[in-house]
Order: sequence, then structure tokens, then C-alpha cells
Amino acid sequence: MPKETAVYTHGHHESVLRSHRWRTAANSAAYLIGELRPDMAVLDVGCGPGTITADLAALVAPGRVTAVDTTREILDKAAAEAAERGLDNVEFAVADVHALDFPDDSFDVVHAHQVLQHVGDPVQALREMRRVCRPGGLVAARDSDYAAMSWFPESPEMTAWLDLYRRVARANGGEPDAGRRLLSWAREAGFTDITPTAASWCFATPESRDWWSGLWADRTVGSAYAARAVDGGHATQEQLTALAEAWRTWGAQDDGWFMVPHGEVLCRA
Repeated sequence: MPKETAVYTHGHHESVLRSHRWRTAANSAAYLIGELRPDMAVLDVGCGPGTITADLAALVAPGRVTAVDTTREILDKAAAEAAERGLDNVEFAVADVHALDFPDDSFDVVHAHQVLQHVGDPVQALREMRRVCRPGGLVAARDSDYAAMSWFPESPEMTAWLDLYRRVARANGGEPDAGRRLLSWAREAGFTDITPTAASWCFATPESRDWWSGLWADRTVGSAYAARAVDGGHATQEQLTALAEAWRTWGAQDDGWFMVPHGEVLCRA
């Protein structure tokens, strides 16, 4: 079976987990929530620190959620999240979405949030998600689209940040503009019953601007993404420092506004 060939651009620096822990089923999987029922078996691919996973587990209880990611370290964080919420219907496993270690037709729902943009072969990933989904079940995927992100006030430094991020992500084997490609990938993976939608996050209040700009400023100089930008010859540390300052400058603007658009697909197996 094919194996992962891409490198996860962000890593698990605190600034990355700060963003991931903010995610909930309500703000990141609303397109799926209405399809969930008690007693369902759910596979959560790329669960990260487990906040969405825990929400899904609560929604399908007494059904079960199996949460998978690429390292035991991040799964331990997800397990701690489930334990803190008192959930006993979640299990965890290390897995590669290109070659899932589960039998055919194992789950009612297979979910992946912000995963396909980071994998080497998103079509193969969707094929595997389809394989382990029961007939009549759902494969749900949601990914951001970096090229469609927009902000105000505009600045050349923020434009340079976006250009750099997209170059680094592609050099790592991913596709940062995945949101617009989900429908195409799902069709190529063999799905014929697909509901495509779109949704967005917006950061425009003083509190959300401060949070969003702060985590991206920190990520730009301190995360695995920063190291890969420098090691790959895409930017110098001095350039990254300037981009981090641009993030903080944007975040301090009273009329600052930032939108993160997402593509979504619900695919009936």
C-alpha cells in the first residue's frame, strides 16, 4: 500500500496546538453534525489534540470514536482531552491515512479536518477513508484554502507571508489550497454522491485578532514551519522575524479583519 510521503508543515509547537485546541465540532465540523446519531462508529483521521474528537464522541455516545494520528505524542494529548471530559468511548491509534489498518466497512462516519492539505496523496487517502466506511456511511473532509484567505488592512508583508507559506507547504509535499480541490479529489477517489459546501472562520474582534495574530507570529519564528522555511532555503530567520512583526502589526489594527475559507465535502459511501 502507498505510504505517507509528505512532511507535516506545522509540527506540534505550542503555537500550533493553541490553534488546534480552539477547534470544536461546532466551529469546524458544522456541516457534519446534523448527520451524526447515537451508536455510530466514527473514525477521526488526524485528530490532533482531540478537541473535535471529544465533541464527536459526545455526539455519538454510546457509539464509539476511533481517533488516529501519525505520532503517539499527539495521541497522548488527545487521550488526555477525552479523559478530562470523562469520555470512555474513544480509542486511539497511530495510523497513516494512505494505508489504514482497519477492515473494510468498519465505520459509519470517517472524518478528516485539515488533513488532506498535508498528505502526499489526498486521493489515495480518500480511497482508504471510503474503503473503511460502511455502505451508506459518510466520508467527511474539510480543508482551508490559503490562496483564498483575505485580510484588511492589506500590506506587502502579509502578502509575502502567504506566498512563503504556500511555497514551504508545497515543498513539504502538501497542497495549501486544498479547500477548492476537495470535490475533484473525492470524484477521483470514486465517490459519486457528494455534497460540497464552504464555510469560513473570521477573526475581527479585538480578542480574536490578538489570538490569531499572536499564534501566527509565534508560529512564523518558532515552529517546525519556521525551521523548514529556513532549512529549505525559502527564507532567512531575519525575514521570518519581519513577517512575525507584520502579523502583530495587523493584529493591533482596530479595523483588522481576517477570513479563512474552507471547502467541505460529505461523500456517501
